Amino acid sequence: MTGIWIGIGVLTLGAYLAKLLGFTALKLERLPEPAADLARLLPIALFAALVVVTTVTDGPALSIDARLAGVTVAGVAAWRKAPFLVVVLAAMIVTGGIRALR
Repeated sequence: MTGIWIGIGVLTLGAYLAKLLGFTALKLERLPEPAADLARLLPIALFAALVVVTTVTDGPALSIDARLAGVTVAGVAAWRKAPFLVVVLAAMIVTGGIRALR
């Protein structure tokens, strides 16, 4: 167990040092605008891909079930700028309702 924590610590320190080295080697206080745009948009794209993969797959198989309906309703509610609690409750109600009908 201790070896795992040492590994986590080493990787964390390495990631921090790599980021610090990038800024000091390039002597930049800010990223160039195209790189800054990419840095702002990339986490959103990665999170969206993660949501899609975990929603429509079950192991190696494609699985279209109540989760997809719940995520769709949550996406529409978020797009319509509903409060976060409303987004979560709407997804829960739709997902639970579809599962109850099965």
